[in-house]
Amino acid sequence: MLDPLFGFASMDKVWSDAARLQRMLDFEAALARAEAGCGVIPAAAAQAIAAKCNVALIDAGALAQETALSLNPAIPLVKQLTALVANNDAEAARYVHWGATSQDANDTGLVLQIRDALDLIEADLAFLCGALIELAQKHRSTPIAGRTLMQHALPTTFGVKVAGWLAAINRHRRRFDETRKRALVLQFGGAVGTLAALREKGLSVAEALAAELSLALPEISWHTQRDRVAEIATTLGLLAGTLGKMARDISLHMQTEISELFEPAVEGRGGSSTMPHKRNPVTAAVVLAAATRVPGLVSTMLSAMVQEDERGLGNWHAEWETLPEIFRLTGGALHHMLEIMPHLEVDTARMRHNLDATQGLIFAEAVSMALGNHLGKAAAHKLVEEASQDARKTGRHLRVVTERLSSQEIDKLFSPENYLGAAEQLADRVIAAGRKQV
Repeated sequence: MLDPLFGFASMDKVWSDAARLQRMLDFEAALARAEAGCGVIPAAAAQAIAAKCNVALIDAGALAQETALSLNPAIPLVKQLTALVANNDAEAARYVHWGATSQDANDTGLVLQIRDALDLIEADLAFLCGALIELAQKHRSTPIAGRTLMQHALPTTFGVKVAGWLAAINRHRRRFDETRKRALVLQFGGAVGTLAALREKGLSVAEALAAELSLALPEISWHTQRDRVAEIATTLGLLAGTLGKMARDISLHMQTEISELFEPAVEGRGGSSTMPHKRNPVTAAVVLAAATRVPGLVSTMLSAMVQEDERGLGNWHAEWETLPEIFRLTGGALHHMLEIMPHLEVDTARMRHNLDATQGLIFAEAVSMALGNHLGKAAAHKLVEEASQDARKTGRHLRVVTERLSSQEIDKLFSPENYLGAAEQLADRVIAAGRKQV
């Protein structure tokens, strides 16, 4: 019931039981072809094995029950595959899973799933980058109240705020590109990582197997060296955090008292069962839920790195449901964010209105700097600080402290466009960097 809320169909499919088993079968088929190519097993046997490496032929229910006994889905999977091959070719069945260990099938199948999932993540990141570029460009000069510690600070532009989101997404895209190179590698080591069962052909088979699966060949087996999968988890965790930051900003700006941003108006989205007027930040809530859950799961993956000798006991098994859930939650959050960002509603008039909400106090620094030219920095700061306190108590506008300045200077000081610093140039720099990656 909750799958469509926190995930999305394509990512769920990548991490389905059927996909897990098929990717393990893909390993078995590629192993047979690689060994045949290296003269380890007969070519006819490889063909017979590959012909049966189809998840539709597997009894998933029986496999699940046997997994509970064997502690490893590869063991009953190889058993079923062997029986399927034997039904047609008893001689070929002798060569199923030849020289491999169950973790080879599990881990290489996992790497193939990770590759499929990263394709989805990276495609959505590219689309999100494009949407953010467009939004930042459109609002590079749109004044908005900058807020620190939840209070008005100084004027900035909405384009700068979006550019901050975009800059993080740009970094994540580079991270995933780098992580992909390190993580998408073959796992093939045999019982203890030495490929002893294949004797002098072990390294040749490993090279051929990596080529069959279009995976990089690592320098050594990594059965209990889990930094690669932990890196995937932490990289996803970083992305979830950035998406959560974006969702937090959007939800804060959807508050009734602020009302500067709104998720797209869609029939049935964001309503209340009792309050007809409500327009709730539902997508932001989903993304924030993911950003809340993912760090704990990442912690599990980091804890699972500490494994025993050549095969982990329990800690390896702790990864099996954890990493797919990290992908599902982070991928779902990204996909949902992508659905709203191109259609995010921006109320520029409300942004302008809110700049005046504090009776000019948001321009206190600008006034202090201007007065500093006449009084010195310390004296000017003290004067404006006292005037700001008085303005808060009396409701008077901060303009009252500016009798030492001309009316032209006053008008300029209390115009947000005149105190944006390098905002537009900063937004342009991030936009340009994003366009290079699109």
